[in-house]
Amino acid sequence: MADSPKRQETVLEIVNQLGLHARAAARFVEVASRFEAEIDVLHSGHQANGKSIMSLMMLAAARGSRLAVTATGDDADDALQALAELVGNRFGEAD
Repeated sequence: MADSPKRQETVLEIVNQLGLHARAAARFVEVASRFEAEIDVLHSGHQANGKSIMSLMMLAAARGSRLAVTATGDDADDALQALAELVGNRFGEAD
């Protein structure tokens, strides 16, 4: 019997001024897509595919929003670490 896929979870707070807007969502997807793991994002009861810009934008996550991010796959730890760094660095935005 095969082992079930590795699953990791974390909560990330949106700290950039504009929240999870188009450019920030595109950067999130760019980082998430580097990994084989499935990435799911939950905000205010709504779930999004972390590898879909439109899905992420539909969350309408403003500054201060807390996102529950789940990664499932062999590289789940690495994926969450990279996404946490991206979000913590305000998606590379000045503010």
